[in-house]
Amino acid sequence: MKNTGKDKRPVLKRSKQMEELVISEVRKVITNYESGGREYDGIIYMMLTMGGAEVVPLYIGKSEKYGKSDGNLSVNIKDIENNNKNFCRWGYNYAYHLGDLSAVVLPGHNLAKIPQKYIRWANSLFVSYPTLRPRLRQETYFWCKAWSGDDVGPWEEFGATSLTFLE
Repeated sequence: MKNTGKDKRPVLKRSKQMEELVISEVRKVITNYESGGREYDGIIYMMLTMGGAEVVPLYIGKSEKYGKSDGNLSVNIKDIENNNKNFCRWGYNYAYHLGDLSAVVLPGHNLAKIPQKYIRWANSLFVSYPTLRPRLRQETYFWCKAWSGDDVGPWEEFGATSLTFLE
């Protein structure tokens, strides 16, 4: 847990390993963008648990390379090393995964604007909430990859797929 924002609200803290993985993968996309390349579409990510040797996805999402206007770099990945509020959709701001999940799990937040999916996430991830000492029901992992339009997803019969199709 850490405090963030002008109001110093408590938020669930990303692990160092998660941050390093996201930064490493996003750098590939940013470098590609800055060189004018078209190799990467963005980032695919997954929150997961393990059922023995089997991956059990809890959430799959994406952060696209381009933003909403005219070919600009998405704010979700721009300046990733310093981008705590957005951080490839896992930012600490409201309307981002950790910000909204924190609003459900940690006391002192206004739940009025929090989407229902984060209440479902909290129910499946945590033993109880709200609390300043949240405990996960089981080990939970994070994975991400810079996605190239040449990459093949889990459905090999489709061949190379776009990030949007993959998600």
